Amino acid sequence: MNDVPANLPRTAGDLRAAGHLPRSISQELHDNLLAKLRAGEDAWPGIVGFSRTVLPQLERALLAGHDVVLLGERGQGKTRLLRTLAGLLDEWTPVIEGAELAEHPLDPITPESRRRAAELGAALPVTWRHRDERYTEKLATPDTSVGDLIGDVDPVKVAEGRSLGDPETIHFGLVPRAHRGIVAINELPDLAERIQVALLNVMEERDIQVRGYTLRLPLDVLLVATANPEDYTNRGRIITPLKDRFGAEIRTHYPLDVESEIAVVRQEAHLVAEVGEPLLEVLARFVRNLRESPVIDQRSGVSARFAVAAAETVGAAALRRSALTGEEPAVARPVDLDAVPGVLRGKLEFEPGEEGRETEHLVHLLRRAVAETARSRFAGLDLLPLADAVESGHLVSTGERVPGKDVLAALPELPVLHDVAARAGVGPDEPAGRIAAAVELALESLFLSRKLAKDSDDSTTVYGR
Repeated sequence: MNDVPANLPRTAGDLRAAGHLPRSISQELHDNLLAKLRAGEDAWPGIVGFSRTVLPQLERALLAGHDVVLLGERGQGKTRLLRTLAGLLDEWTPVIEGAELAEHPLDPITPESRRRAAELGAALPVTWRHRDERYTEKLATPDTSVGDLIGDVDPVKVAEGRSLGDPETIHFGLVPRAHRGIVAINELPDLAERIQVALLNVMEERDIQVRGYTLRLPLDVLLVATANPEDYTNRGRIITPLKDRFGAEIRTHYPLDVESEIAVVRQEAHLVAEVGEPLLEVLARFVRNLRESPVIDQRSGVSARFAVAAAETVGAAALRRSALTGEEPAVARPVDLDAVPGVLRGKLEFEPGEEGRETEHLVHLLRRAVAETARSRFAGLDLLPLADAVESGHLVSTGERVPGKDVLAALPELPVLHDVAARAGVGPDEPAGRIAAAVELALESLFLSRKLAKDSDDSTTVYGR
């Protein structure tokens, strides 16, 4: 955690003398978002592909002070987007030191804090809370209780001698403890309907009710949530009164173009080896093919995490090959794409009737992605000299035990190889592994266009006539 700056006021009197005034959470977000927009700053760091669709809707909702629910299939970045909301809060905000809730020193809301404020006056001690502490996230699960979210009677406080009618015997739940902050509930439909009812007062009247207590706390929270579209989820639903209380319902989506898909993978993947832009493009196109395929259950979606995991798998395959061959640096080549279908097949849901053919479909769609990428990269480039060289007896072997220099050594010196490398963004003086990756992509393109043959076994692939 960041250290609290030493120059900030430490008592309620100092705070008042500094001219500090309480602001609601919605007003705080409103002011800070407007300031970023006017300054041309990026209010949503790390969010890719939503700039013309989702983000304008979310910004309008925040400026209006609305609670928000994000609807979308799995892996569309809903949670990631909600977490960026904390960046729109003030970096530091004052709270009453020692208070159970994050109450403003000039606006206490619990009986205990009001009593302390009356007794201590200007000497009421103040501490400061960083904005990261004001974002609270809860994954909705069927076993979540009203006590978890709102609160319940604390038997320890009762055992200390307080009566059951004393409002100070309440143990506050997650939502009250997020007072003057943001509460994010992931997968809201998974909450039992009777638990969702407990949120109605929080969202409309902005107070809480615990069992038979008459305690009314004017809570100040922004409630945001994520959910899957109700037209296909079988796990539950958002009850109508709760849905009505959300001011904005915003649909998210997968990346709309290949460039955005690649940007997401680049940002999120932890690669243990170098994976070049052409292979990332292959994986991006592969995922987009999956999202359009009739054999994949599109109601559950194909998560962006699939593309990330695929890139990480390709990088791991390259690192393993580097260890086996001693080639440095470890650079992914098209031969490493073979690891993807078998490893990631379980992350997809197929339509009924496709049992036993899952790998076949994935291999087909992956080859299509390779062909599309090669057409895009090598458009207008004549690869026939390369095909002629292979057909004339320069067979090219590749595989997990074949280093890049051996792939290049199997071919004669051809001008087209320099063009192929340049189209893949590789210079002539770069390591052999990077150049070999570009050449392999060209060879695979020739095979897929039926200009070359290819024979494969468990560890070696040979391109020939």
